[in-house]
Amino acid sequence: MYKHLVLIAAMVLAMLMPLTVAGEDDKPTIAFLRYAGTAPVTAATDGLLDSLEAYGYLTAAERAALNESYDLEGESINLLYRDAGFDLSAVSLIVEDVLDKGADVLVTVTTQVAQIAVSATRDLEDPPAILFSLVTTPFSTGIADAPCVKPNHVTGTQPLMSFADYVPLVLVQDPDIKVIGTIVSPDQPTSLVGAEIITKIGESLGLTVEIASAITAADLNVAAESLLGKGVEAIVLVINPLTLQGTPVLVGLTAEYGVPLYAPIIQQVYRGATVGAGFHSFYKEGVIAARILNAYLSGDVDIADIGINQSRSFGVAINLDTAAAQGLEISDDLLAMANFLIQDGERSTGMAADVDDAATNPQAMSAEERREADLEFLAALECSPEMIAEQQAQLDATDS
Repeated sequence: MYKHLVLIAAMVLAMLMPLTVAGEDDKPTIAFLRYAGTAPVTAATDGLLDSLEAYGYLTAAERAALNESYDLEGESINLLYRDAGFDLSAVSLIVEDVLDKGADVLVTVTTQVAQIAVSATRDLEDPPAILFSLVTTPFSTGIADAPCVKPNHVTGTQPLMSFADYVPLVLVQDPDIKVIGTIVSPDQPTSLVGAEIITKIGESLGLTVEIASAITAADLNVAAESLLGKGVEAIVLVINPLTLQGTPVLVGLTAEYGVPLYAPIIQQVYRGATVGAGFHSFYKEGVIAARILNAYLSGDVDIADIGINQSRSFGVAINLDTAAAQGLEISDDLLAMANFLIQDGERSTGMAADVDDAATNPQAMSAEERREADLEFLAALECSPEMIAEQQAQLDATDS
């Protein structure tokens, strides 16, 4: 309760802070909205803000200040910075706040925020542009119907999680495994979709899939104990802020039972997951969002004409310290797949570096090189009338 009150107080203070709003000067007002500061969200945030500095929207001093402040009245842009702090009820409040302040663009990070922002602006006569990032399920949550079939004021970038590569890892580790479990949050659509996919893939592999629910952090112990009590031989997490935040708690429980914990984000091995496997280019997702944002602010593109970008990456990491605490010996086949390992609290060296987000440096190119690369990238996202018609026909055929 205390943390909730502190969050609300901080939000109210941020909402009352004076800031020049859109229309009062020539500078665009960008609202940056996120659900919480998880590791992937922080990486995407850094990618976006570093890129805005590279494009000249932020000075070096302004970029540094953003690490510790919410709102910015800058030389080139105004920035409204909002974080819901894992409180889903707060998302509507921060969306309403930035709309009241006249934001020209809403940059929304994670599915929860994008879903509520699109719903709040869908029927507005002149809605602000919405550019989303780290939205894993835009087409099953009402954000869009297809990459080019979407509200005219909405576009973004979608990281594609390869569950088809992720779930079978349990068999690579233990070919004799029979029962796995996962934890969903009923208020998180992404987790529900993920559980459906894991169940479908798991059953196709001959596995029984048990599902437990958790809405708050206090529910995680009960959910995990329920799964472990049903004899699951591995817990395979979905993309869910609650379980990702609660990974250390789940690690402690699984260690007692000698059961590995799989997480769908490679960086979760740093928080103790036995195996982290999945999409990892989160910093680059922020860079992509900034490319679209810059083109929109520069007048090079109309959001209505830009389709939703889809990014692919897949990596595997293993925490040998956690495996040891769980009494597990990682199979040679799974070790051979690892991009890196955690052992004795340290990351292994000399292994694949392509899973490091920061390898994508938005300041590595000159302005001319960046513009040429951006225009080529954006041209690939342009939605022609033929593409829209084709995607709509596919949707109609699926519905009929």
